[in-house]
Amino acid sequence: MIKFILFSLLIIFSASSIADTNTEIKHLLNFVEKTDCNYQRNGTSHNGAEAREHIQKKYDYYKDDIVTAEDFIAYSATKSMISGKKYTIICQNQPEQYSADWLKKELLKFRTQLVEK
Repeated sequence: MIKFILFSLLIIFSASSIADTNTEIKHLLNFVEKTDCNYQRNGTSHNGAEAREHIQKKYDYYKDDIVTAEDFIAYSATKSMISGKKYTIICQNQPEQYSADWLKKELLKFRTQLVEK
């Protein structure tokens, strides 16, 4: 009976962490889509909607390998798997930055807001 209870708790906690990860990934995808920044991929500039579409395709492809929001960033929004070139973000009045750093900052901000609620 104790093993059953422990197993049940493990499943409940695993499901809640997946829900949290899914919420974080959904937030990051929406953040990318709504940005006024330009997403630079392999020398080509893309708006937020175009960037989200590309990242979504990569996410769908790597979904089975993604456990955390950090995995999502690493697999889907960091660099070209073909050229190896890192994606960058250009926002008005800010220096160019790597997409991974930009998304990790937003993820930290999102998590902080959740904790403060």
